[in-house]
Amino acid sequence: QVQLVESGGGLVQAGGSLKISCTASGRSFSSYAVGWFRQAPGKERDFVAAISWGDYSTSYADSVKGRFAISRDNAKNTVYLQMNSLHPEDTDVYYCAAKQNTGVIATYKLRNDYDYWGQGTQVTVSS
Repeated sequence: QVQLVESGGGLVQAGGSLKISCTASGRSFSSYAVGWFRQAPGKERDFVAAISWGDYSTSYADSVKGRFAISRDNAKNTVYLQMNSLHPEDTDVYYCAAKQNTGVIATYKLRNDYDYWGQGTQVTVSS
């Protein structure tokens, strides 16, 4: 069992940057694939970015490609999402998720692929 806690959310102006973190406890998640999703009230939880555990392969939603970067530090049991050139439409609650028993280079974009979820962190981008 692994527990995930997101942190680093907050209020930022349009065009600004923010880095959010997802830290795991309970066990090492160095062999877990990890993803970031986001959700606005009353809407679906959408894929943002994912990273594999073996070679740190990454994948991104088209809406954030070139602006966001996912990375991981297994020594700290933490995955990051660096968000640059933020838009007001990036305002959402951001969730991290982890999947065990994955392929070495695999990344996952579907909510149902993941086994564990954090509680979310609010990111608000003002215009």
